[in-house]
Amino acid sequence: MSLMPLTEHEIDALAASRSPFTGVVSIDVAGEPEFVKAYGFAHRAHQVPNTPDTRIAIASGSKAFTALAVMSLVEEEVLALDTPVRSILNSDLPLIDDRVTIEHLLTHHSGIGDYIDEDGDFEVDDYVMPVPVHTLDSTEAFVPVLDGFAQKFAPGERFAYCNGGYMVLALVAERTSGTSFHDLVQSRVFDRAGMSRTAYLRSDDLPADAALGYMDDEGNRTNVLHLPVRGNGDGGAFTTAGDLTLFWRALLDGQIVSSETVAEMMRPRAVVPDEGMRSGMGLFLLEHHDALVIEGYDAGASFRSTHDPATQRTLSILGNSSEGAWTLIYELGIEA
Repeated sequence: MSLMPLTEHEIDALAASRSPFTGVVSIDVAGEPEFVKAYGFAHRAHQVPNTPDTRIAIASGSKAFTALAVMSLVEEEVLALDTPVRSILNSDLPLIDDRVTIEHLLTHHSGIGDYIDEDGDFEVDDYVMPVPVHTLDSTEAFVPVLDGFAQKFAPGERFAYCNGGYMVLALVAERTSGTSFHDLVQSRVFDRAGMSRTAYLRSDDLPADAALGYMDDEGNRTNVLHLPVRGNGDGGAFTTAGDLTLFWRALLDGQIVSSETVAEMMRPRAVVPDEGMRSGMGLFLLEHHDALVIEGYDAGASFRSTHDPATQRTLSILGNSSEGAWTLIYELGIEA
């Protein structure tokens, strides 16, 4: 079993035949590119094409960056995995159980109520933010949004994917480090990995090399009113296929956090059969294969990057529409 058994021609033909797909497909081995090609438009109305170097939002794929920033603080003993988050939150978010720890949040075992509950009855194109999205430009701005959600189950009882948990992690990291979350991730993850084209960009102030996120397979409606104006602990970074290659190599070479810490993050804590994966800390593994996965799905974003440590092969699919990449993600992924 291996990543992407198809030839370059077959990959290109498959991507081209999926006309709604807009984004970038990249495959490399040990950092050497085997295939990289862009499809569709970064800006449809002005017919600006995506390129292999276009920066594309990866939604929850950037939870891995949050986890690494937090684990760097654990390595420095600023935090510990068993640190109760109440000791840092103080009186904020009183409905979070006093027993919830950093590890519970990292492994999606906290049981806290989620401000964006993915088990809830909503569609990706719904307007789910309870406050104007332009106000969500900093970590502290999320505190009122995270408040008021009752604990679902006792900490450690079971796995339940939780966006709010990663926002709490961002808040904890910011308060304990004395550094803004965005600057913390920049210095401790992006800079250490050499990811010079990865950043938490404002959706209302995108540079020329960044793709708009489109709600549908066709048309010009973007996600600017659907998501926080700037990504944060639970997702929203913009990156490139090339930077993802740098990320996986730096991660497994111990350049971001130590190899021992990476091994702990990779250790499965739960099986998530509905997703065909196992959950670690900020990283996922395929259910029947030790390939690592980060992925994201949101309004205007469909993304997965898979890295097989045994073969050093990376497959990244970055889509700048809500649904366009998923057919390719499933057809070009590892086969069980």
